[in-house]
Amino acid sequence: QVQLVESGGGLVQPGGSLRLSCAASGRIFRLNAMDWYRQAPGKQRELVADITYEGSTNYADSVKGRFTISRDNAKNTVYLQMNNLKPEDTAVYYCHAEVRSGSLRPWRDYWGQGTQVTVSS
Repeated sequence: QVQLVESGGGLVQPGGSLRLSCAASGRIFRLNAMDWYRQAPGKQRELVADITYEGSTNYADSVKGRFTISRDNAKNTVYLQMNNLKPEDTAVYYCHAEVRSGSLRPWRDYWGQGTQVTVSS
């Protein structure tokens, strides 16, 4: 089994910054893409940013220039640096990863439990 544990959420004023972390543990042979999603109350879950194993990144238009996704493959960890936060960034942020537990095992999707980010004055 594989677990994804997020940390770093909290309450921040508009214009502030937060850094989210997501550490994967358990039976991990290989991690593929790792992503951050978010879900605001009454809205669908949306992709915020993703990063391939090799480090190629992709961002939602709403966060380009403000958020930076990165990863440390040695630590099986993905990060989301969030700068110039806006009230509309308020949401529960979820980590997602594609994982193989063995060389002959299929890729499987795993999700973290979510961490709340609230941007308010």
